[in-house]
Amino acid sequence: MLRRARPYGRVVAHVSSRGRVVPAAAERHRRHAIHRLVLWNIDLTLVDVGKVARAAYAEAFRKVTGRPLVQLPQMAGRTEPEIFFDALALNGGDLRDAGESERLLAPFTAELATSLAARRDLLRTESRLLPGAAACLAAVARLDGVTQSVLTGSSRPNAILKLRTFGLDRFVDFTVGGYGSEAYPKGTLVRVARQRAEEKYGVSYADTATLYVADSPRDVVAARYGGARSVAVASGRASGAELREAGADAVLPDLTDTPRLITLITT
Repeated sequence: MLRRARPYGRVVAHVSSRGRVVPAAAERHRRHAIHRLVLWNIDLTLVDVGKVARAAYAEAFRKVTGRPLVQLPQMAGRTEPEIFFDALALNGGDLRDAGESERLLAPFTAELATSLAARRDLLRTESRLLPGAAACLAAVARLDGVTQSVLTGSSRPNAILKLRTFGLDRFVDFTVGGYGSEAYPKGTLVRVARQRAEEKYGVSYADTATLYVADSPRDVVAARYGGARSVAVASGRASGAELREAGADAVLPDLTDTPRLITLITT
């Protein structure tokens, strides 16, 4: 609803969807300003919870399938469903009946969340916050016109738990994120997260103003497919050269150079 001054009919105020009266000039500025969306991968980009996560995977896998998890598949850049199906194949699971394999996925996802939550104390003592991660998240949170969330192979409960363990959950909006438990590949999740953010905040995020910060070549490919710029961090299994070869728009050795990251986001 717009309120108009008389007698000239000039718009002087705008009533927002939340019922607040916003000066018209401020509303025009909001609509035409550049809005940016920063999506963070979690594992090996912000935190390293590998030891605890592997134990949780093994317990959940055994409870759901009745088989020991002898071989854990490659996890970098993969979603929890991808890891589960690869684990079935590597550990003697019968994949001839696709329906049976898919039937096990939901119980495994729930059991994995339970197993990881039961290890929250171990997450504090046997995991680590990667260098610069907290400073970068805090700095991005202070930027005007920037929304930050996560795009991760983890389910939402696991993503929240991992970041909350290190006090990082206060910096991100989990409601607009993309999660591995959803029925989309990561590239599509980039677009899903952007749509969620646009719907929630009532602004548009251009491709060039959407960044995915992650550590694997698969994540670089996902960013390109999802129409986002990729900032690759060589804090995981891949080297800087491998990330460049995958097509990253920028490569950082780690997250210790906060000003460099802020420059990449804002230019």
